[in-house]
Amino acid sequence: MITGTGRVALVTGASSGIGAATARLLAARGMRVVINYLHSEAAAGEVVAGIGEAGGHALAVRADVRESAAVENLIEQVQKQWGGVDVLVHNALTPYAIKSFQDMTWEELGGKLDDEMRAAFTVTKAVLPTMTAHGWGRIIYIGTGLSRRPRAGMIALGTAKAALAQFARYLAQELGPWAITVNVVEPGPVEDTRIAGVLDDEIKRRQVAATPLGRLALTTDVAQAVAFYASEDNSFMTGTTAAVNGGMAMY
Repeated sequence: MITGTGRVALVTGASSGIGAATARLLAARGMRVVINYLHSEAAAGEVVAGIGEAGGHALAVRADVRESAAVENLIEQVQKQWGGVDVLVHNALTPYAIKSFQDMTWEELGGKLDDEMRAAFTVTKAVLPTMTAHGWGRIIYIGTGLSRRPRAGMIALGTAKAALAQFARYLAQELGPWAITVNVVEPGPVEDTRIAGVLDDEIKRRQVAATPLGRLALTTDVAQAVAFYASEDNSFMTGTTAAVNGGMAMY
C-alpha cells in the first residue's frame, strides 16, 4: 500500500531512462507524479499505467520545456488536477552535437547552451509561484559528470551542464529563505540511456575498470539520489551536487 505524501512532483523528460525511473520511485514513495514528455506519448503512457497498477498516481503531459507557452499549459493542467508543483526534477535532455571543438559551429555549441538554460529557466520560473507561496519546495537538476571531467566529443553537453550546475547554486542562495532547496545530481555513465548509447564496448570496459564499485550506474541508482533530495528528509542540503558514478570521479 502506497501512503500519499500530498506532494506533487513534476519530472521532465520522464517517458524513459532516468526520468521514468525517478517518476516510478517518487510515486512509490507517495507523491503524485507528472510525467512530462515531448515525443514519446506511448512510453509516457506506459509509465503512468505502471504507476497506477502499483497503487500510485501519475499524469502524463506533453510539453517542450524550452517553450514558455507549452510550460504554462502544462502547469495549468497540473493545477486543475492536483494544484501546484511542490517538487521539480528537471531531467529533460535537449539535443546536442557530439564532435570536437575544432569541427563544431557556434550554432551547435551556443545552441546547446541556449536550449539547456532556456529549458531550466522556463520550467523553474513556472513552478516557483506555488513553492514560494507554500514556503516549501524541492528543485533537482540532472547534470552530468562530463561538466567536470571532459571526454572527447562531449564539449557541448559538458559545457551546458556546467552552466546548469552554477545556475542551481545561485538559485539555492536566492530561494533558501522560502525553504526551497536546489540541488544537482551528476551521474557518470548510466546504462540504458541515450548518452550510454554513444559509447562503444571498449570505452564501457575502460569505464567499468576505472570505477571502484565495478559497474556503470543504473537508472535506479540515480533515481535514489534524486528521491532523497526530493524528500522531507532533505531539509538542510542545498546548493550541493551528488556524484552518482560509483567512485569513477570523487569530489
